[in-house]
Formats: sequence, structure tokens, C-alpha cells
Amino acid sequence: MVTRYDRLKEIQRLDPERDFLEIYRLCVTYEFPWDVTRALELALYRTYAVPSIGRLLARTAELTERSQKRYDDTVLLLDAVVEHGFDSETGRTAIRRINRMHRSYDISNDDMRYVLCTFVVVPGRWLDTYGWRKLSGHEREAFAAYYRTLGAHMGIKDLPKTYEDFERTLDCYEAENFGWDEGGREVSDATLALMGSWYPGPLGPVVRKASLALLDDSLLRAFRYERPGPVARGLTRGALRLRARAVRLLPPRSSPHYARQNPEIKGYPAGYEVARLGTFPTPGIRGCPVPHGRTTEVPAE
Repeated sequence: MVTRYDRLKEIQRLDPERDFLEIYRLCVTYEFPWDVTRALELALYRTYAVPSIGRLLARTAELTERSQKRYDDTVLLLDAVVEHGFDSETGRTAIRRINRMHRSYDISNDDMRYVLCTFVVVPGRWLDTYGWRKLSGHEREAFAAYYRTLGAHMGIKDLPKTYEDFERTLDCYEAENFGWDEGGREVSDATLALMGSWYPGPLGPVVRKASLALLDDSLLRAFRYERPGPVARGLTRGALRLRARAVRLLPPRSSPHYARQNPEIKGYPAGYEVARLGTFPTPGIRGCPVPHGRTTEVPAE
């Protein structure tokens, strides 16, 4: 009989530097699929509080005018690498699409590296607080190795080496760069509205309040949101901890759950081609600046 912690034992028999893809895949598709989805949503959300990122996202209008499509495409492109691996044709196609989109904008290496750090650190912190178990040190090493590899494929320089390095880089960057920007607030409001739209009408405002209750004070200050009261925060965070206790009692998942299977993905009911996901921006048109000071070099394809 398979027990709740057998997969963790399987993970601990693997090498986090050599087998990082297998470990990461086991974590995000078997152990914590729902939690990692929520954590990665929060990870991307944090990036809006960096004015240079929030302003660019508002200017492209992808998250304000086509919120669902932008959400779907981001999730599906990242998911393709998880499911198929870096060396597969599908994985390479997904990374090419990501790189081609980023290449159309003047994005600094520091901003790119910060976004990558959120993908490592925010899920780790979420699982420590709301997961049915915490990530092991073994798994943290694998998360760092996975995103270090993804960052290399994206041409990001000066990548953190360890999970602790990713944490330090994220914390320092947020302390130095979080701040108010009208574009960042616009993108934040659009994202909250999108999340509310996934639920029946009366639940939309509840979802928005619960989402705000999960934000830390640094994010609330950056977006100039009113700080949720202790009751809203207590109920929201308490509900997530109760969920974790319930999940701990469930039998382990017997088949993987990929992000493409999430009910929040709504834009491709007839299926999709990875090569057609995302945007195809033309530099200089509709808010796409011609790259002129780019510090992030993308590997030749």
C-alpha cells in the first residue's frame, strides 16, 4: 500500500543536481499541484510591484485587455517545459516562444532574474505556510537547479546558485525596488478581476478580498491597497491551513496533474499548439519599444 510520504522517500533517493527535473515534476504534479499553481500566481503578481515591470505590462495591455489569454499562455508555456523537459521539441518550442516575446522589449537582466527568483522562493514560502507538508531541503535544491537551468535557457546572467541565493536576491531586490506605479496598480486590479471571474458572480468579491488578505504589507503599500482587517486575514489564512490538514489525510495522487488541466485555463477548449501561444509583438508597434539598452542576451535559436 502506498502511503502519504512514500513519494517524498522516492524524491530523497534522487540527486537534486542531476535529477532536478524529475524531482520538480514529482513535486508540482503529484505532491502539490494546487498549491504550486496558487503560489506561481502570487509569484507573478509580486512582480507588478516593481515599477519597471508593472509599467511595461500595463503598456503592452496584455494583462489589462486580454487577461485570460495572457494568463493561459503564461501557464501553458511554463507547463510545457515541466511536462516535456528542456531537451524535448515541445520544451524547446516553449522556451523559444518565451524568449521571442521577451526579446521585443527592453527588459533589464536584473528584472528578468528577479522574476525567475519569484518562481523559486514564493512556492517554497507558500508550502512552508500552507502546504500539507513543507518542502524538504532536497526539494529546495532541485527547485533552484530547475530554475537555474530555465534561466540559462532564457539567457539570464548572474543566476543565483542555491535556494538561499535565490531568497537573498529576491528579498534584496524587493526592498530596493518595490514602489508605487500607476501601471502596476492597473495590472494588479486587472489580475484581481480575472481571478474573481473564475467563480460564480457572488463569489467574485469574496475572492478579491481573500486575495488581498494573502498579500504582505510591502505589496499592499506598493499598490496602495487598504490593509485587510485581522478578521479577513485570519479567515483566509486559516481556511488554507485547514485545507492543508485535510489534504494531508488524503491518499497520495496516483497520476500527475499538469497545469494545462487546471480549470482556470479557459481560452483553448479545442486544444492549442505551443508554437502559437503567447504574443507576436512587432517592436515599435502598439507600445512595443525597439530594444535599445537591453542587458539580457538571449541565446541564438
